Amino acid sequence: MKQITDTVLMVRPVAFRMNEETTINNYFQKHLQGEDVNDKAQEEFDNFVLKLQNVGINVVVVKDNAEDNTPDSIFPNNWVSFHENGDIGLYPMFAKNRRKERRLEYFEKLEEKGFKIKNLVDYTSAEEDDIFLEGTGSLILDRQNEKAYCAISPRADEDLLIEFCEDFEFTPVIFNAYQTVDGSRRQIYHTNVMMCMAEEFAVICLESIDDAKERKTVLKHLKQDGKEIIDISEEQMHNFAGNMLQLKGYNDKKFLVMSERAHQSLTPAQIAKIEKYSEILSTNLNVIETCGGGSARCMLAEVFLPKA
Repeated sequence: MKQITDTVLMVRPVAFRMNEETTINNYFQKHLQGEDVNDKAQEEFDNFVLKLQNVGINVVVVKDNAEDNTPDSIFPNNWVSFHENGDIGLYPMFAKNRRKERRLEYFEKLEEKGFKIKNLVDYTSAEEDDIFLEGTGSLILDRQNEKAYCAISPRADEDLLIEFCEDFEFTPVIFNAYQTVDGSRRQIYHTNVMMCMAEEFAVICLESIDDAKERKTVLKHLKQDGKEIIDISEEQMHNFAGNMLQLKGYNDKKFLVMSERAHQSLTPAQIAKIEKYSEILSTNLNVIETCGGGSARCMLAEVFLPKA
């Protein structure tokens, strides 16, 4: 299986703001006063799309609709995943106002572009039991080695993760990850803020895995699969240095996509390690990161579907 793709689905926001329903366990979100947040988010979004397209990454842009009033629609990777065998995963969402983000008409746009969809694997009924697994926010997929790394949280249920792994034939690598909030250790809401899986390396905030045994297990899996480990600090994680995605552009050239804030937080040594394998592509996402509590990776739903 391929680890990286040259195609992503992105959703242009129409009602972007700080989502009042997600602040309960997303400690990255902050309120921005007195600015037209949605206009600024659209500007950041459009610039990001342009940067991706300029290096040959195929971006399928779909537009959110205003009636649904979905503040987090800009982060589609939480509700959908696309797989090489033609399967699509649909995921149960913690915040009620995020459930309207799942819009099947987006898939028609992919079919228009020549992608083949065979099967919908739908986990959304778990919402009735308050059980959640928020797509590739919760799941860090090593597609080549068929492993799914997951930090358990209110948005990532262990039993549902195991069900996903059985359905998609991944081996689960389960752990707990924490961040310090007001002096106490709280579970990190999404694995993809503390970990990024690339073809040759993994960016990971090891100090967020408090349990030494769990940390050792995660490291064992990564080393076993020949990944170079780029360890980031908790402070770098708070600057979204874990929220990155490796993509392919023209002539299969590899890019590690991240925000400017994440890029600026990296040390020269970390940048040198990344640049052995990938060029860094960074973009200003300050408003989206501040209000949304998510960054570049969250905005990108990678498309691995086969072409018709």
